[in-house]
Amino acid sequence: MKQEPITIGQNTPFPLKGTLTLPDDLSAPVPAVVLVHGSGSSNMDEKVGKLTPFKDIAEGLAARGVACIRYDKRSFAHGLKMLRDKNTVITVWEEAIEDALLAAALLRGDQRIDPKRVFLAGHSMGGMLAPRIECCGGDFAGLILLAGSPRRLEEILLEQTREALDNMRGLGRWITQKQLAKLEQTFAGLYDLPDEEAKTKKVGGGTTLYYFKDMGHPPVSFWLSKTAKPMLVMQGEKDVQVKASVDYQLYQELLGDRENVTFRLYPGLGHTFVPAIATSVADAKKEFAKERHIGNEVLDDLAGWIRAQF
Repeated sequence: MKQEPITIGQNTPFPLKGTLTLPDDLSAPVPAVVLVHGSGSSNMDEKVGKLTPFKDIAEGLAARGVACIRYDKRSFAHGLKMLRDKNTVITVWEEAIEDALLAAALLRGDQRIDPKRVFLAGHSMGGMLAPRIECCGGDFAGLILLAGSPRRLEEILLEQTREALDNMRGLGRWITQKQLAKLEQTFAGLYDLPDEEAKTKKVGGGTTLYYFKDMGHPPVSFWLSKTAKPMLVMQGEKDVQVKASVDYQLYQELLGDRENVTFRLYPGLGHTFVPAIATSVADAKKEFAKERHIGNEVLDDLAGWIRAQF
């Protein structure tokens, strides 16, 4: 395995540090994967607590003959600069889509990479965005949806808040009830709200209502319907953030009749495809407190599916 430092968007206002991981055998051009983060600010390893899922995937794929590119998320590397930019209202284009397209272009310009076998793998919100990134000019050989969802982001956020509330008592429950009521009021009528008004209403931090409106209209199901590319849908059965019984099932309903879509459900695994610890959203932080790594079954499936496309 070889690891090389790279920069995504070298000549843009938001250059991002990254790593290109390559197999040892480069006697012929190899397939490659662009990794796209979930929600929130993450470094190139998508590090959360003691877990590093993107590092696990990149190194695991390289050991199986597939190159991988991962990079710091723009909101991680340039969050303050993005918030201070008065001329831009942040959407998923600025947060994720543009940089994924730049990463794909970088791979296709590398003679060690087969330009016809560049894939996109999105985790969580990255999985939700994957078909949209493809439709924005990605031209990927296939899409890998890791613990994604075809639902709207605010729907998932409200569901997670309600579930957390069910497991709380005392002052924490009272505070969360207030937060939930405010969120429900904030998202009511979101898609009827004029864009300019949505851009002025803050949900939290630098996130505006327009961010959610842009993310959800058109919805993920629309973008899924606009691409016929091969897809691999992967889900941990014990995931408490994105549910196998809801989100994975919805993917099966939307995509189950397509011959080029493959589904993989992993018993006992959580949101980051390591053995699950948390049993509810309320104790989700437990997932990240103990070091674990993505196992061979998941990595073999990833590499095997990529090779099977050609």
